[in-house]
Amino acid sequence: MLSNRQKEILKLIVLEYIKTARPVGSNNICDELKVSSATVRAEMAELEEMGLLEKTHTSSGRIPSSLGYSFYVETI
Repeated sequence: MLSNRQKEILKLIVLEYIKTARPVGSNNICDELKVSSATVRAEMAELEEMGLLEKTHTSSGRIPSSLGYSFYVETI
């Protein structure tokens, strides 16, 4: 089960990725949610462990996985 913050982060990543087709970094999200980038990175890491987000390479931002898109469409 995702927390409300995790759902909001996933939603923001999906929407930003659809708009830009680029990996989304924590700075984009922390500005929107008014939380620290460390908090966002920790939440993004959990979402990645759940299979909802992916990294294109080690130092990149995250992109939604197919499971992440499905969760977004069905739940958010």
